[in-house]
Amino acid sequence: MVGGAVSHSTGLDAHLVVSRGEEFTLDVSLSIPAGHTVALLGPNGAGKSTVVATIAGLLPLDEGHITLDGRTLDDPADDVLIPAEDRSIGVVFQDYVLFPHMTVVENVEFGLRSRKVPRRSAHEQAMSWLERIGLGDLADRKPNDLSGGQAQRVAVARALIVEPDLLLLDEPLAALDATTRVDLRRTLADHLDQFAGPRMVITHDPTEAFLLADEIHVIEDGVITQVGTPDDIRLRPRTPYIADLAGSNLVLGTASSGIVTNGTQQLHIADTHISGPVLAAIHPRAIIIDRRRPDGSPRNTWEATVTRIEHYGDRVRLQTGDPLPLTAEITPDALNDLQIVEGSVVWISIKATEISVEKD
Repeated sequence: MVGGAVSHSTGLDAHLVVSRGEEFTLDVSLSIPAGHTVALLGPNGAGKSTVVATIAGLLPLDEGHITLDGRTLDDPADDVLIPAEDRSIGVVFQDYVLFPHMTVVENVEFGLRSRKVPRRSAHEQAMSWLERIGLGDLADRKPNDLSGGQAQRVAVARALIVEPDLLLLDEPLAALDATTRVDLRRTLADHLDQFAGPRMVITHDPTEAFLLADEIHVIEDGVITQVGTPDDIRLRPRTPYIADLAGSNLVLGTASSGIVTNGTQQLHIADTHISGPVLAAIHPRAIIIDRRRPDGSPRNTWEATVTRIEHYGDRVRLQTGDPLPLTAEITPDALNDLQIVEGSVVWISIKATEISVEKD
């Protein structure tokens, strides 16, 4: 996802330092220009929730600063701390936090009513938003009567209706089942593209980060360990965790009759019924590397040049070039036995059953 709507805002600039006893300290710098989406990607316990709490105004900084569109929201050194309700930040929490006693339309208009917008105007704006997200006919329902996808859209509308300066989404797809998550990922991407300010998605799911973000910030143990585009993270991981995180090769293509086409390259897959735009995932360890053409002529076989070799303890990652750049993983012994160096020409083989495909 690239760019999106254009805004005159200057975006978010933050240096977040928060200590929680002697066991954990968050020390993170973030910069998000207007019209861009940054994903904060990391494991449980890395500090993602603390980042959300500090930016949203639920937890004060010990040191550092938070500046949004040139306005200081938190700066302990200057004794500045703007309360959460005055920060102009739209937050979509993981479980959406819809008010169960309110109807859908009342949930959406809540932010406007909190800002003393007259009831009639707030209601009209909320109904307009519900029509925009395709839920106008559900305005009088209660949150408990909604599906996970419908609740997500209501939460996004509630965050955007107040025209915030920053959109902050905390694990926005985590509460959904796998099928609904795939369907709503594109919808969420469309909402992000239409928002002119900076956007931040908190997630532990690399697929979610790769497909929604312009730039990814990886957080481990309270610090940022790598910043880059999705391809930077996938192809050039800098820590063992990121190497595992990058995990699967993600190939966007079009499926038809058991074949996924990406540019000039075709991948045979086991699912012969799926069709249209898809995302194919291939784990690096599922890619077989050899110096000679493999016997048996497996269907997914081609020659490629090794462009990069990286060592991660008992694993070695190989980056291969055209016709379909991929990351493969072998052992150090295999690297030596095959006498592979950067620039070596190798044969790649992938079983159709090792390629996972889902609708994009």
